[in-house]
Amino acid sequence: MSKNIFRMVLVLCLSFLMAGAVFAAPPVKIGALFSVTGPASPLGEPERNTAVMMVDEINKAGGIKGTKLELIVYDTQGDATKAVQGVNKLIKDDKVVAIIGPSTTGDSMAVIPVIEKSGIPLVSCAAGIKITDPVKKWVFKTAQNDALAVMKIYGNLQKQKVSKIAIITVSDGFGASGREQLKLQAKAFGIEIISDETYSPKDTDMTVQLTKIRDSKAQAVICWGTNPGPAMVARNAKQLGIKIPLYMSHGVSSKKFIELAGEGAEGIMLPSGKVIVADQLPKGDPQKKALMSYVNQYKARYKVEGDHFGGHAWDAVMLLKGAMERGGFTPAAIRDQLEKTKKFAGIGGTFTFSPQDHAGLTSDAFVLVKIEKGDWKLLK
Repeated sequence: MSKNIFRMVLVLCLSFLMAGAVFAAPPVKIGALFSVTGPASPLGEPERNTAVMMVDEINKAGGIKGTKLELIVYDTQGDATKAVQGVNKLIKDDKVVAIIGPSTTGDSMAVIPVIEKSGIPLVSCAAGIKITDPVKKWVFKTAQNDALAVMKIYGNLQKQKVSKIAIITVSDGFGASGREQLKLQAKAFGIEIISDETYSPKDTDMTVQLTKIRDSKAQAVICWGTNPGPAMVARNAKQLGIKIPLYMSHGVSSKKFIELAGEGAEGIMLPSGKVIVADQLPKGDPQKKALMSYVNQYKARYKVEGDHFGGHAWDAVMLLKGAMERGGFTPAAIRDQLEKTKKFAGIGGTFTFSPQDHAGLTSDAFVLVKIEKGDWKLLK
């Protein structure tokens, strides 16, 4: 009799286990488009690494309301055509409910028409103001706007009583957007652009442009681009003996720039998210806890420090997590909850979205940093 009871209990247990396996909720698929290789890999690689790390952490903690996430990443290589191919594959084949990325402004602008038509929310990791201005229903972003970066640099120049500047910008989507903002805001800060140079993303020497700048009466230089171009600008500027202050955009806000620029990096200033100087922030900073946690977590896993660009992906994953916790897993519910996000203290800043604002940050998201002795110093 006891053997029969044991068998019945065993059968029931096995039945429950099998039922649990059959009825376990399938994972929710999130797509990602990053420039993991190619010219923009200093942006895309830490973004990919961070997104993978954060999804792993969410799943280890039990997922979202018991449902695991599945991250599907495609490498755009910084190519707009590949970005469009990738976004179509994520939507049509992989059936994702939301997409993180792309890494660059050009790739982001290329996929927006597909996103808006499909009704799948996208959280871009690129900086160009036109990604979310004017507002697109399904598009959000985590990278600080280039308009805010320009304000930070111009504010500092104004304090230094600098009124005549030279600019050198890369001829891609990020550079074009930055150049537009530099020209648009100059008058309001009493600044005159007396030398306006550009370079190609594939250029490996900028001495011609920088010689023209050196021979002008500019009191400071602003370079706008992402590595490796700006690092070459820094190297060439040092080789040419250019002594006036050199500012970079937030597009080089990682240790990789310091490595690539070598001695040319010394003294350069730029606006950046707070993550690269997290340990220098005051205790009362609302972002500091998240920043230090991210920096330490990334270093433990990848043996290098988490940076400004990986932070964009951290924010994107966590913003989606919050939206799913509040609204569920349908694309429409995720979009609606993203738009209702208020005072989320992330890596790039404190985000507050609204129907009128899908960028969500103010100028407080930036600090001005200076490179001294091969490392970042927070300027106060």
